[in-house]
Amino acid sequence: MMDVGRRAGVSAQTVSRYFNDGYVSEQARARIEEAVRTLGYVPNRLPVQLRRDRTDSIGVCLFGPLNYGNSSIMTGIYRVARELGQRVLMSHMEPDPQGSTALWDEAVAEIDAMIANRVDAVVVASPYEGLMRMVDHVGGLVPVVVLSEFTDSERDPVGSYSYGFSLRLVEHLIALGHTRILHVAGPSDRIQARGRRRAYETALKEAGLEPLPVVECEEWDAVSAARVAETVDPSSFTAVFAGNDDLALGFMSVMRARGVVAPRDYVIAGFDDRPQARFFEPPLTTAHIDFEKIGETAIRTAVTRAAGEPASTGQWLVPGEIMLRESTEGF
Repeated sequence: MMDVGRRAGVSAQTVSRYFNDGYVSEQARARIEEAVRTLGYVPNRLPVQLRRDRTDSIGVCLFGPLNYGNSSIMTGIYRVARELGQRVLMSHMEPDPQGSTALWDEAVAEIDAMIANRVDAVVVASPYEGLMRMVDHVGGLVPVVVLSEFTDSERDPVGSYSYGFSLRLVEHLIALGHTRILHVAGPSDRIQARGRRRAYETALKEAGLEPLPVVECEEWDAVSAARVAETVDPSSFTAVFAGNDDLALGFMSVMRARGVVAPRDYVIAGFDDRPQARFFEPPLTTAHIDFEKIGETAIRTAVTRAAGEPASTGQWLVPGEIMLRESTEGF
């Protein structure tokens, strides 16, 4: 403060008032800001934070691959955090922390480091069931917001959007007259994949139809779907519900190489409506999910709970719609 004051031609007390949001004349403020820039100083906010109950920071722990959905959720989180004046402490782990003791210890260490940095709340986004063990570890130290499609509205404000939109997609395929509908599913250890599979089975059961054996992929990517497509009998189905757009892409690509082309020989629907989906060949019918809005909701809920304010009861309806395109306009 003395260095800045000497360069700006003001007292150290005036510099102190400037940094603590006290009254400083516009002329003095401009000189202080110029001195700070010239000297290359960055204010140390830690002492101020230590005197306050809150730090205006939210921890975000993201588990699982950085696919389209997760990346879009993070975009929403960062955008609203900036709007609300919040700092985001981000941690990402790709494998399931329940997979080994070492991974679990690493995940716990990440969470503990965030709490040690006095975050006001933690957002945990994970496709794995073992997530709840992580939530229980945090306990009541800070508020926790979960993004994992749980039905627990106290912790997960978003709920199971996968199930609802998947149900509508499969019902659309049934309404087109298809009775042999194949499900190309995501990995069964992911909560979203199980929700989409459950919707597939429910829709067929309610229509009085028998589900075909589910084709499960190792990961949510086109490569995994391409592998399983090599093993599928093209004569066994006339419609396909793919667990996401990437799975649809990999499946269609291999089927085309085998001489089976959508929508001429079968129809197919995906999930996510990633930006490239309308440029697939054919353009893909899919469920458009506003993932950025999910991230926005998570950070707003975390900030509300951190402030001790009552969060809205019940789960929030995720915006989305079914995008009908050429891939389901076949025979």
